[in-house]
Amino acid sequence: MYWCVVLLSLAAAGAQQQQEANAVVDFSDDTFAESVPAKPHFVMFYAPWCGHCKRLSPTWDDLGKKYNTDEAEVVIGKVDCTQHTALCSSQDVTGYPTLKLFGKGVQSGIKYRGPRDLASLEKFIADQVGTSVEDGAEASVPEAAMGLVEYTDATFKASVGHGKHFIKFYAPWCGHCQKLAPAWEALAHSFEHDKSVTIGKLDCTQHQSICTEFEVKGYPTLLWIVDGKKVKKYAGDRSHDSLKDFAVTLLGQEEEQDGGQKQQKDEPQPPVLILTSENFDNAVQKGYSMVKFFAPWCGHCKRMAPTYDELGRKFVGNDKVKIAKVDCTQEVNRGLCSEQNVDGFPTLFLYKDGSKVSEYNGDRSLNDMVNFISRNLEHDEL
Repeated sequence: MYWCVVLLSLAAAGAQQQQEANAVVDFSDDTFAESVPAKPHFVMFYAPWCGHCKRLSPTWDDLGKKYNTDEAEVVIGKVDCTQHTALCSSQDVTGYPTLKLFGKGVQSGIKYRGPRDLASLEKFIADQVGTSVEDGAEASVPEAAMGLVEYTDATFKASVGHGKHFIKFYAPWCGHCQKLAPAWEALAHSFEHDKSVTIGKLDCTQHQSICTEFEVKGYPTLLWIVDGKKVKKYAGDRSHDSLKDFAVTLLGQEEEQDGGQKQQKDEPQPPVLILTSENFDNAVQKGYSMVKFFAPWCGHCKRMAPTYDELGRKFVGNDKVKIAKVDCTQEVNRGLCSEQNVDGFPTLFLYKDGSKVSEYNGDRSLNDMVNFISRNLEHDEL
């Protein structure tokens, strides 16, 4: 009798632990299709090996414990994209984690692009589902379509007040705006998974006060805004590549300034991109990218720095090659360096279309590094 009681107690404890572990609903292709139409769902599409997913997992579990009750108006779920590739493909999941909120009966959800803390996630749910919101809570990021955020009077100031934003101020009837629209949408899609910048637009015929505040006198007006303040007006070619180069250049310059490494104005800016965990995936997703993972205190890195800057200058104007670097001592980059298996400084990896293809182990002279990149380019063209 005693052993029966012990076994029953152990079984009950195991069941409770299992229930807590399953606070977030784990969906498959079939259960997703059955469950989503019934009520709102907030779903994390992830891969088990993804470092960002692992860091988000405890917060996502807390969210599930709070919302996955009989009384809740939304279900918190997740989909393992390494197991359910067709489902993730149908939801246009191209990076991990991707967080989407599905309204009742809606098959295509709203992508969440905001901070990944519990309060911000709850605020987003409240805004989208229509539940009450506590005073003082932060405004959620407006919904984005393929990376493009459309602002309103209600969302503009709260969203643009922090971070970096490249925004198109336009009028629907403007012919130049209509011609720009495809390139602007393509730009937004290019930065869809880059958390270091937001690509947005604002209809000045609907929100005139904001356009007046930012001195918009013609359409389209393209402004680079940092922490709510206009920093620079774009006046270049309106092709996708030119717009993207402008954004990447400004992001790189601001990373230099943020790190206290801003150069004197009379010195040329080294054409080496400064990458972080926030913009790394987007930066290396196209063409060849040579990336140096380094530490500022590393003697070998210091000796190599002038040569590496010269390497960057060698490939200026070559749209197939980017020369970049990542400071592994910055807290924001430690996870990235670990994921890329960086175990010493400097470590140089060559990436092609987002995939690591080779580690450079040759002489750290300029000619050898140029030849290494050139050989890979020539092999690709054969």
